[in-house]
Amino acid sequence: MINKSTHSNIKPFLLKPTGKDYLWGGSRLNDDFDKNIDMSPLAETWECSTHKDGPSYVASGEFIGMTLAQVLKEHPEFLGTHGNDNGELPILIKFIDAKKDLSVQVHPNDDYAREFENGQLGKTEMWYVLDAAPNAKLVYGLHHDVDKEVFRKSIENGTVEKYLQKVPVKKDDLFYIEAGTIHAIGEGALIAEIQESSNLTYRLYDYDRVDKNGKKRELHIDKALRVANLKSSAEPKQPLRVLKYRQGCASELLCRCKYFEVYRMLVNTERCRKLVGYQADSISFRVLLCINGCGSVQTEDGDSFGFFKGDCIFFPANSMKIRIHGKAQFLDVRG
Repeated sequence: MINKSTHSNIKPFLLKPTGKDYLWGGSRLNDDFDKNIDMSPLAETWECSTHKDGPSYVASGEFIGMTLAQVLKEHPEFLGTHGNDNGELPILIKFIDAKKDLSVQVHPNDDYAREFENGQLGKTEMWYVLDAAPNAKLVYGLHHDVDKEVFRKSIENGTVEKYLQKVPVKKDDLFYIEAGTIHAIGEGALIAEIQESSNLTYRLYDYDRVDKNGKKRELHIDKALRVANLKSSAEPKQPLRVLKYRQGCASELLCRCKYFEVYRMLVNTERCRKLVGYQADSISFRVLLCINGCGSVQTEDGDSFGFFKGDCIFFPANSMKIRIHGKAQFLDVRG
């Protein structure tokens, strides 16, 4: 059980990501978010992660230079009363730049992953569309029910795309991708992804592409077909979203599931004397991912640091109250 004592001297801190150079990536994460990561292409940045495949690093405050995993292992109380004693972050937050189509894929649920993938977590995720080309689409499930063996043969003979439900996407759309849903992000989409802390991906189809070494990427058809939902999926509809206003700030709920809650928060204190207050409670950590704008964070004891578009700020549970000044949009993520 996590210690419930108050840690009012604990301050939020900036994170620095690990980058990924998958073959479908582009350059927007460096161009738009100034990530300054020497990769081309730069497909993903893992902004808030304790996963071994892509850790994030503390970029401000007393823990600077440490991985977030190291900090949380030393201070599991930073996760809150919903955390775990080994200090593992239950979620992972990414930016994704799809210059080309991602593979058609599926993720297992927790039960399957624990039994067949050495106790790992499954992967349910949420996408928030930051930008999209005029004709951008994504794959979300299937048009109609498909028999497993028929679907397998369609993968083998290259006709699988006829079964895939392709959905147009535009800026500010959001999609909830439950484990087991066949899916793919399409060319021209810039995405913020909130997911379970997992890197389990089973590729079903990859358009017969080859990597920089001239080799096709591995497919995981048997595993994928064990976990994939081959029933028809209703075309996803954008949920009703209601902005709630208070002085200098507005917020709306984007997604609530058993793994995470995500809000969009708009801050504008440029002409406001009263700055926006923000704090993580004892129940959970919180994360602010800046998706537009810039500003500064001021702590109760007088310290401050700036943030810019693309920055990620981690708030340990029970960290001291801060005030935000500036004009910015955030994804406000709670475990």
